[in-house]
Amino acid sequence: MKDKDDNIIYVGKAISLKNRVRQYFRKNNKTARIEKMVSLIDHFEYIVVDNEAEALILECNLIKKNSPKFNVLLKDDKSYPYIKVALKEEYPNVYITRRLVKDGSKYFRSICKSRKC
Repeated sequence: MKDKDDNIIYVGKAISLKNRVRQYFRKNNKTARIEKMVSLIDHFEYIVVDNEAEALILECNLIKKNSPKFNVLLKDDKSYPYIKVALKEEYPNVYITRRLVKDGSKYFRSICKSRKC
C-alpha cells in the first residue's frame, strides 16, 4: 500500500488479494491504527509469486528494505532468523542464528509460521 507521495506505508501478503484488501475497508472492527493507515492509502502495488514460501521471503525483504510505517517492527532490534550450515567443520553442523558472519558457512533465511521466530 502506498500513499499519495508514492511512499510504501504497508507491506502484506495474501492468497486472495480481493479478500485481504476488503478486510481493511470494512466499517467495523478496525483499530485506530488501521483506520489511520486506510486514510493514507492512495494506491496499491502488487507482485505475484509462485508459492507461499516466496511470498514470505519477499514480504520480509520488502519490510526490511523499506521499513513501512504501518508494519510491525522487530522487537528488541532482533534480526530475522537464519539457518547456518557450518561447512568448514569436519562434520558440517546446522544451527539457527540471527547473525550473519563471513566464516565460510552457508546461511538460509528461516521461514516459520509462528510469530515467535
